Amino acid sequence: MVLYTSPFPNSFLSVLHSFSWGLIFPCYWFADRLVASFVPTTYEKRQRADDPCYFQALCIIITTPIYLALLVASLPFALIGFLLWSPLQSARRPYIYSRLEDKSQVNGATLLTEWKATGNGKSFCFGSANVCLLPDSLARFNNVFNTQARAREIGRRIRNGASRPQIKIYIDSPTNTSISAASFSSLVSPQVGDSTNRAVNVGIKRTSSMEYKGDNSGSNNSEDSRDAKAGGELNEGEDNNTCIVRISGEDNGHISDPEAEAVSGQGNISSPAEHSLEGERESPKGQIPNHKQKEGDSGSLDSYTASRESLVKVRIGDGTVDQSNINNKLLYKASVMKKTSVRKKKHMDEIFDHEISAFFPANLDFLCLQEVFDKRAAEKLKQQLHHYFEYILYDVGVYGCHGCCSFKFVNSGLLFASRYPVMDAAYHCYPNGKGTDSLASKGALFLKVQVGNTPQDQRIVGYISCTHLQALAGDTTVRCEQLDLLQDWLADFRKSTSSSSTANPEELVAFDVICGDLNFDNCSSEDKLEQQHSLFTRYKDPCRLGPGEEKPWAIGTLLDPEGLYDEEVCTPDNLQKVLESEEGRKGYVVYPTSKNHCSSQKGRKTSLKGSGRRIDYMLYTEEGVYLEWKVEVEEFNFITQLAGLTDHLPVAMRLMVSTGEEDS
Repeated sequence: MVLYTSPFPNSFLSVLHSFSWGLIFPCYWFADRLVASFVPTTYEKRQRADDPCYFQALCIIITTPIYLALLVASLPFALIGFLLWSPLQSARRPYIYSRLEDKSQVNGATLLTEWKATGNGKSFCFGSANVCLLPDSLARFNNVFNTQARAREIGRRIRNGASRPQIKIYIDSPTNTSISAASFSSLVSPQVGDSTNRAVNVGIKRTSSMEYKGDNSGSNNSEDSRDAKAGGELNEGEDNNTCIVRISGEDNGHISDPEAEAVSGQGNISSPAEHSLEGERESPKGQIPNHKQKEGDSGSLDSYTASRESLVKVRIGDGTVDQSNINNKLLYKASVMKKTSVRKKKHMDEIFDHEISAFFPANLDFLCLQEVFDKRAAEKLKQQLHHYFEYILYDVGVYGCHGCCSFKFVNSGLLFASRYPVMDAAYHCYPNGKGTDSLASKGALFLKVQVGNTPQDQRIVGYISCTHLQALAGDTTVRCEQLDLLQDWLADFRKSTSSSSTANPEELVAFDVICGDLNFDNCSSEDKLEQQHSLFTRYKDPCRLGPGEEKPWAIGTLLDPEGLYDEEVCTPDNLQKVLESEEGRKGYVVYPTSKNHCSSQKGRKTSLKGSGRRIDYMLYTEEGVYLEWKVEVEEFNFITQLAGLTDHLPVAMRLMVSTGEEDS
């Protein structure tokens, strides 16, 4: 299948489309600004609290007639542009495929050589987020604003979180997990010359993600990969930029490395890092509050201090581990969680790690975004994501009239980014949208990616589906119909793109994942029909025990818009701390509605069902995966790094594909 790199099949149609949109855009922009001036956010209200009452009214009185006059003047041109634009949409392609042009950062082909389906297996990390990048006037109804600046900042934060190296700290004493501040400083300043391999028996495995600021903002350093392979210390399933550190129990949890401690020379857990790339050189106009550099704002590129509580995950393990070579050019920050022992004891029956994290997972492989409706914002977001992801599909959807669908004014809002090559892609629009949702071409994007090759030259592939369902409350039947279509379309996509036969398989399927904003939760009584849908018999939800029953650690992903700019939650660290508390969640997470509950979340004293409305999903299945392989969840994260930028919590899941073979 050919991937579409431009929205139209020839340059003439592209030029004509650009001309028609140029006639429409002034009218669109003036209308957007006019409406936005009457819909202030809570942040703007607080900023204007000290201004005289007449000041805001005076601004509106002055600007409204200007916007109205310009809007009326641009209407004739917009009408002509619309008459040209509308028929062109029948020839428009359903998405734009973008591949990174900078050869110095291209790494997709290198990743394919890392996994040969031998050894213990390979892990893949998936992320999903609803980023609310609507036209500014519409975004304000969700209490977010400045869409263009938010798009740029969202892209920066995602790539900043995903490109961090991952430290794995092994402690051989289960009873003593303490690490002194001075010793941990030496951990985050590794020396290339220190290549001594120290193997210990593993008692507790801590995985610490760090904020990464290095020479190359791309996630993939092929030189590091080759060095790791040459050292022979990394398992095939380990990530290339994973740093492994051993701590002996004999020295009371301290690292006895005089050279490293001499280099460190400080007692702080987290050390200052340099400003990264263009992130600090380029300060967008009209920054929104959480874009400012603050102490403790670890989610931002501009932060100097990493979270001390969010970045360490605890696992129980055994065996021995050796240390691989570490690139001393990396500048990063790390931290130790204060309450590791408490979190370690919770939910011991769970077989995988789970946490609320202030960062996107290190080594994020695939990213699915929803509500990237604004085209200019999509371009800015794409530019930032291309610093990390080599392959991106954006501007997904249809416009105008298509078949039985109503007229579509905006696209689907879906965006997909990948470190691995995309082989095939297909998009389908849901034909049954209602209300305001019918104005957008909401649908499903299906992708086939190549993640490796076997020694027998068989391709190793994976399937990823990204979707966004009907949003209006009470549209249960509509969402169930869309879930039915999703399954049918996915089955057709897999059948049409498969080049294998049972007797002679040319491809081995490693995973099949569905992610997106499904707009229903697993605890509302109004969503019972969706909770019992057949999709959940074929695909597994890591956060759910059954229909209407969540796992104890799962939390809601829909935030109360009114509290987005409260000091308690306006930074990633603060939001993380609030969400870790059951009482804190009640003030800032949206819970299932009830006739007995008021609409406001804050200050609620009544008991609430569940841990909030979790409407953002990551699903996976073992059906259709190569029979000799096993797919298991390795970790699941609720992410606060986009605090103040969207009213949803991003989610991430890391899958381990086990081949059942041992290293030779």
